[in-house]
Amino acid sequence: MAAASAGGVATTAPRRRARLGGAGREPGVDLARGLAVFGMFAAHVVVTATLFDAGDPASWNAAVNGNSSILFATLAGLSLALVSGGATPLTGRALGTARARIAVRAVCIFLVGLALMALGTPVYVILPAYGILFLLALPMLGLPVWALAALATAVAVVGPFAVAAIDAWPIWSGPGGAALADALGWHYPFVAWIAFVAAGMALGRADLSRLSTAAAALCIGSGAAILGFGLVPRLVPLSPAFDGAPHSTGMGEMIGSGGLAIAIVGTCVLVCRTPVRVLVWPLRAVGSMPLSAYAAQLIVWAVWIAATGGGDLGALAGFRAAEPFWPLSLATLAACSAWAAFVGRGPLEEGIAWVARTAVPGATPGGDRLGA
Repeated sequence: MAAASAGGVATTAPRRRARLGGAGREPGVDLARGLAVFGMFAAHVVVTATLFDAGDPASWNAAVNGNSSILFATLAGLSLALVSGGATPLTGRALGTARARIAVRAVCIFLVGLALMALGTPVYVILPAYGILFLLALPMLGLPVWALAALATAVAVVGPFAVAAIDAWPIWSGPGGAALADALGWHYPFVAWIAFVAAGMALGRADLSRLSTAAAALCIGSGAAILGFGLVPRLVPLSPAFDGAPHSTGMGEMIGSGGLAIAIVGTCVLVCRTPVRVLVWPLRAVGSMPLSAYAAQLIVWAVWIAATGGGDLGALAGFRAAEPFWPLSLATLAACSAWAAFVGRGPLEEGIAWVARTAVPGATPGGDRLGA
């Protein structure tokens, strides 16, 4: 019996490790998610330059500001496309089941976001906005690639003006305005950010398993990044809505950072078509459980605040002064790699998927993994 059990473990671990490269799974998407996780870590805990300057290496760490969260949102849209059929969208009852499960997951993610906000870490938690974006994406699940791309482009152009108008509403400066903004994740305004979700869904519908699609994503995304970061911000004298600064939700950022996210996904898919995919397996493991990794980072931060009172410099500057990026990142790499090898899906990913399956029984050809 002992020998049989040992044999079971010996065969299970390699099978779990192989899961990240299994049929129907795109290793490059996991790699992109892993990069997004560590980009978010850096944006939170590293003192970065205000603006990115290609000619000044000291400013290069500013690249994580804004871009990491937008990469996350784009990958969320890609995952929604994968769970609803990928290049062959689900129809009929299967699509209805997928929509219902995504709605349940959206509520769960929203609630997890509120719970993480309650920890008191001094960051804008993106998960409430994620939950809202998932719900807004439900009517888009049946759209073809061209419609999703057109929608993403239209919202990237119009959305910044809509956000600027909404920002001027007096409700934000009134009683409870700050709490409402936090609950809605308004630091990531869904009115405009649905463009990134639509762009990611277009990528998922275009079939990233084809090298031509990945190469096209790299080229088109790079062109959009050049346009958004280089040309659109020159129109700022006409309106602040053309801004390209991080977290401005200006048209420059929408097009530039959205294009950069698409280019990164294309690059990661191409890289994982080479033997490098083996070397980046730990990064892919992190990318297979981004929600768990993101939440763990905030929990560690909250524990540090509780243990130190925030330090002499406060909860944000004090934590940054402790230089936690590399210890946090290496611990995350090790923990996620071990979990992926010996357990499987991340704990939050598996838990939310179980809730969705339980609340909405039935089978869908696309599964319920949202690519993770």
